[in-house]
Amino acid sequence: MTFKKCGKNISNYEISNINSNGIWIIINDYEYFINFKNYPEFKQANLNDIFLFEYNEPDHLYWEKLDIDIELDSLENPERFPLKFKKID
Repeated sequence: MTFKKCGKNISNYEISNINSNGIWIIINDYEYFINFKNYPEFKQANLNDIFLFEYNEPDHLYWEKLDIDIELDSLENPERFPLKFKKID
């Protein structure tokens, strides 16, 4: 028996892994890492809320329920973005 691939893959982004260090996201066959040290707002987030994100081409990630925006350039070149998340009480 042979299987044929039906249709075309329409999803060009997905979360591939989450562990205690951070989140790996694949976008257009390239893997990005979101480190919890640099983005601590994800650390306590509900997994369902982490998986519900939008990729707005060409370079913008958005988590509506978490109110988090990340530019891919900041993940590719973190040295160009020295400001880090700081929680205000």
